[in-house]
Amino acid sequence: MNRPAIIALDLDGTLLTTDKRLSERNAAALRAAADRGIFIVPATGRIFRGLPKAILDLPCLKYAILSNGASVYDVCNDAVLYRAEIPVERAVAIMSWLDGQPVIYDCYMDGRGWISESMWAQIDRYAPNPIVVDYMRSIRTPVPELKAFLREQGRAIQKIQAFCTDDATQAYLLRNLPFDGLAVSSSVPRNVEINREDANKGAALLALAGHLHIPREQVMAFGDGLNDLSMIRSAGVGVAMGNAVEEIRRAADIVTTGNDEDGVAAIIEAFL
Repeated sequence: MNRPAIIALDLDGTLLTTDKRLSERNAAALRAAADRGIFIVPATGRIFRGLPKAILDLPCLKYAILSNGASVYDVCNDAVLYRAEIPVERAVAIMSWLDGQPVIYDCYMDGRGWISESMWAQIDRYAPNPIVVDYMRSIRTPVPELKAFLREQGRAIQKIQAFCTDDATQAYLLRNLPFDGLAVSSSVPRNVEINREDANKGAALLALAGHLHIPREQVMAFGDGLNDLSMIRSAGVGVAMGNAVEEIRRAADIVTTGNDEDGVAAIIEAFL
């Protein structure tokens, strides 16, 4: 690859530092790439309103891949270019099964986070650190009981997230969810993210590239977690962070330094 036309970037563990900051070197690299006409695309498990202010303030932000690829959002035109959502009755069935597991869970619907009040009260116990606790509380709305609320709303779900207190439960859920047609992944310690099978960052990235008439060979993607695997494989050049899980490192074309060492900027600077 010479210069890419799209650079897609996971946020947590990739573009952002461990304490959730966008470093000045990474920000400068993104601006330099955008000045050369390259599309800078956050590709995240987050919803749009959950993106950090430093990302939202980037003047080059035109498109975003959200909820692990459940949607591709056109920021400038406030339009959804791609959807891959879980029907409400299937979402309720998954949640009913999760009720028998030692987890709390929530979901994204219509670009907002929703959670049962009883599980909202336990976030401190299940989230891995105070930064994640604050983030979860900032974008989730508690309702008396989530499944009943979803049935009442009757709308499709972008993503279901389960949170565990131990690694063994997470590993069990990643392997044994008894439903077909789903993409099951993880992005932070002790969480499990459930999407529709075609709701993955790779499919969403290729859909965006097709919309922009950009060939796969001119797409670069950065990631570190299991929910980045499809994107790393789909891009013309997949870049694994130095802190990436082993599956990502094996699938990548390039391994850069870690997210606390400006690994994104190092690669963008080299290609520019």
